[in-house]
Amino acid sequence: MEKEIQQLVEMGATVAQARAALNKYKDVMQAAERIFDGSFDHVLDDDGDEDFADYDSDVDLTAIDACAGIFFSKDRREEVIEVEEEPEVAFVPEMNEKVALMTQGQWMKGCPEGGEQSFLFSLYRELSEGECRCPHGCGGSVSRKKRDFFSIFAEFHTYVKYLRQIVPHTCAICRKQFCLACGESFDLSKQEGCADEDAVLFHCSNLQGVVLGVGLTMLEKMYVEQTQDGPGDQGQKGRSGKRRKTETLSVPVQHVLDDDDEDDDEDGYYPPVKQSKKAKGGVGYAGDVREDTSGQVEAQAVQRAKDEKLAELLSRIRIFLPSLHRPGGARTSDYLVHPTALAHLRRRFNFVSSQLLRNDSLADMSDRSVLYIELFEWLETISCHEALASMMAMPIMVVASVKSDVTRKSPLAGNTKVRERAIVYEGSSGPRELLEAIAIQAQAAVKGLEGPKQVETTTEMTEEEKRRTTNDEKGKSRDTGRTLTEENKKMLDFCQRILGTTQAIDRSLHETKGDAFVNRLHASLPKIPAGPQHDAPQVHAGDTEESAIKAYVEWANRVRFEYCDLEIERTEPVETIDDQTPHYKFYFNNDARMLVNTDIPKRSLAIAKELAVLTTNLPVAWNSSIFLRVDETRVDIIKVLITGPEGTPYYNGCYLFDVFLGANYNQSPPNVKYMTTNGGKYRFNPNLYADGKVCLSLLGTWAGPGWIAGKSTLLQVLISIQSMILCEEPYLNEPGWAGSAGTPQSRAYSANVRRMVVRTAMLGNLKNPPEPFEDVIRTHYRLKARSIMKQLDEWLAIDDGKPITDGGYGGHKASAGGSSSGFQADVQELKGLLTKLQLEDGAGVSS
Repeated sequence: MEKEIQQLVEMGATVAQARAALNKYKDVMQAAERIFDGSFDHVLDDDGDEDFADYDSDVDLTAIDACAGIFFSKDRREEVIEVEEEPEVAFVPEMNEKVALMTQGQWMKGCPEGGEQSFLFSLYRELSEGECRCPHGCGGSVSRKKRDFFSIFAEFHTYVKYLRQIVPHTCAICRKQFCLACGESFDLSKQEGCADEDAVLFHCSNLQGVVLGVGLTMLEKMYVEQTQDGPGDQGQKGRSGKRRKTETLSVPVQHVLDDDDEDDDEDGYYPPVKQSKKAKGGVGYAGDVREDTSGQVEAQAVQRAKDEKLAELLSRIRIFLPSLHRPGGARTSDYLVHPTALAHLRRRFNFVSSQLLRNDSLADMSDRSVLYIELFEWLETISCHEALASMMAMPIMVVASVKSDVTRKSPLAGNTKVRERAIVYEGSSGPRELLEAIAIQAQAAVKGLEGPKQVETTTEMTEEEKRRTTNDEKGKSRDTGRTLTEENKKMLDFCQRILGTTQAIDRSLHETKGDAFVNRLHASLPKIPAGPQHDAPQVHAGDTEESAIKAYVEWANRVRFEYCDLEIERTEPVETIDDQTPHYKFYFNNDARMLVNTDIPKRSLAIAKELAVLTTNLPVAWNSSIFLRVDETRVDIIKVLITGPEGTPYYNGCYLFDVFLGANYNQSPPNVKYMTTNGGKYRFNPNLYADGKVCLSLLGTWAGPGWIAGKSTLLQVLISIQSMILCEEPYLNEPGWAGSAGTPQSRAYSANVRRMVVRTAMLGNLKNPPEPFEDVIRTHYRLKARSIMKQLDEWLAIDDGKPITDGGYGGHKASAGGSSSGFQADVQELKGLLTKLQLEDGAGVSS
């Protein structure tokens, strides 16, 4: 009974009203109708239910979190049996058309919640069979048929037109009208708030439930068809070569484990949607200077047509979403929300919205704004209704696996076969969490579009200049002197729409669900710190490697991208300085100062797109990560730290790079300088010079396909350095030595790299952490202390005992003070520092 009580509370009843109504009527929908017609207004909450307040009371609802603990854990796993029946068709005389009918299995599919399943089952049975009696007491009745409400037409507007004809049913005996969906009488002359032709479809919550269910099924079907390959594609064929039967009523899929391969034709029961996003790039040789762009315009036109069609369907269905802010006034179904409405939205709308919100390209979203803006309208509408708003924080349940697959005869339909599958669902990020990742990108893009900060002069103006300035500014916004091209403005407007939607949703959630709800939701959202988080609680490694890995990945995801202050603080009085242009803690300081007041629209747009991607897509893992720090006022000034990948002589070292996005970015590549060189002494790789030069084809400093204007990205450059330069056998990076894998020379080169890494990239960076990565470096070594100690022992065991050299190729000059025991001394000193970090962490110290 508790589940039923909670369902009624979600619909707006108090706990006491819900309990009283259920005690009398048992059925949830009947109880809900009696509650909202005022039959239980006299029932007040007792002291034990003080957390739930009547809407007319003086209790502050914003301080109450009535939804605490409901559907919020992404750790949930649910297993349900789902049924697929033989498809059914029927002739619809009103439309003179033969259509497919939605089976009960299709209607119920994708719902792992027991309470919601019962509501779905109940509504399907009620509207597809049995008698609907005339409410006027004449004894008349009409039989409902499955085709009445569950016909799947080719177009949604055809379905709506059909419902307008059949819903207002005239009794054959008394000639009075009643609603075929709920069996209650209604007077069309009193229907207000909607267009006359749609008035009948807002009469009751039953209509709301079925219209949303069928409409969202059509939406899901259209989306899947648009994202799957066209007819005849080999990817849609089974191993037998036969054409697969594609189930278009799909749900989100993580992976499918099919235990029964007997019926190969049916493997597409849960087809994963093929994403349009590009495969992850990053290697320096992945580009092509003569890239073939033929067909790109046609492809964009095709995508635009698909988006417009999908957006139109979304817009048509959105009319039937419960909304208390409907033009002309709310309708009956807006107040009395059918419980299946939330089920349909969570299953089918969440599937489409989650696929779209997982897009990691803000530029692509902007190009497809017609679809995304309609998506934002949906999210805002959902968040405004108390019965639906909790969905914004609920994890989206996705298919984790299919455990069994059985085909058997239906006991209800003769020889008809039905297929049963045990589906395991798991929780994943909810709509508001997915939207936050886009909002973070939008914030970064807006910052990039703002351009470099204008340096303000401190020259005293004359009284005449002050009066002129004041008069010029009256009635108009301040002129920043910046120029926004049409493309820049389009991106800026789209980003502001994203941020506006986010704020609108949060504002609605505050009003409908309360402050505690919103605070708990925000605590779980991804965040981009505005600066170094010195007061953030220290993350601990724990006592096992598993706990350390989990802690490390969570921490790295949180701090991988941050804004910081890289400007050098002035020590002399400002008024004594002729040149007010700031200096930066940065190799490319002079280049940056030259562009301090420069406004280059194309560059600003390129930087905006770059920052949007970098905020949420930098790779972080236990084995290797990339951290970025961007100046808070000059987003073209960037510092990068890459941790060496596992299985390489660079493993766990910290390698720093200064990056400047110059005047011609992105028409030309960024300027990149390698900074971990032991004061310009060590060459760590044939592609990393002691003077800081980075050799990479993407940067135009190495042979091979280079930078593609408007296409290549800084993220590709960083991943190329991480994967191609910081590699397993760096000796092979030198031209002419590519065939020397496993040779004594290659092994000796790697041994020398390990010695340089320990001395400079590990010990040196830990003893004197470079700005602004002190916290990152210390936490990196503290969380990985146990693992790195084992790594150091392994490196000592395979070391060739030679002294450290500068990494050059002529004579392998030994560094000053180098000796066969130098490496061991560096390792011991590093272990001592790691031990101190472990003590700070409170973890056990390795022997």
